[in-house]
Amino acid sequence: MQNKPRDNIFMIKIEQLHKSYPIGKESLHVLKGINLEVKEGEFVSIMGSSGSGKSTMLNIIGLLDDHDKGKYTLDGELIQSMDEVKGAKLRNKFLGFVFQSFNLIAYKNAWENVALPLYYKGVGRKERKIKAMEYLDKVGLKPWANHLPNELSGGQKQRVAIARALVTEPKVILADEPTGALDSETSDSVMKLLRGINDEGMTIVVITHEHDIAELTDRIVLLKDGQILSDEHTSTYNNKIKK
Repeated sequence: MQNKPRDNIFMIKIEQLHKSYPIGKESLHVLKGINLEVKEGEFVSIMGSSGSGKSTMLNIIGLLDDHDKGKYTLDGELIQSMDEVKGAKLRNKFLGFVFQSFNLIAYKNAWENVALPLYYKGVGRKERKIKAMEYLDKVGLKPWANHLPNELSGGQKQRVAIARALVTEPKVILADEPTGALDSETSDSVMKLLRGINDEGMTIVVITHEHDIAELTDRIVLLKDGQILSDEHTSTYNNKIKK
């Protein structure tokens, strides 16, 4: 899946990042000078309540939105002046996405959903199916390859979504509230799956508002009102919470 991480390589580097949105004649300053570094192979959660700026941060890291000021470097490539075509190209090259709502296509079965990113990369149907089946096997769902989404449980749908995120062999997985629609037991199994993927060398960033989910990652970045309140190893963060 991934080679062993290269020591001290920053997969994500954000410096003095600002983002505002116009609201009528005013503007809402959402991100206020964010600094963040994520090394290759790290498993990091960005945690914050609604309105903290974490969704905006995800959109910028995920090349779905541009920043106003500051610098964003992804695997050594400076991200700037990005139009839709360039954004799509870089997303295909670097990123895999996992969403709370799964975002599976209802009329396509599991392997067809997993294979969809390969279709957009121009990969032939036979090769798409071979690779999709390989990644369904990695997430333990090969026997369900021909099942439609409505024939799968919530946890199975999320596993299909994770396989889809992995199939293009991206540099980073961005998981946006990946357990938000799941019960606690299923959430735990999904996070264990992500942990296993991380153990193979994949850089993973999880966006969440749930402390129970954040503490299953190695590092917790806490956002509030568009600023980073803390950025600590999970054990350090938990010790502070307990005091």
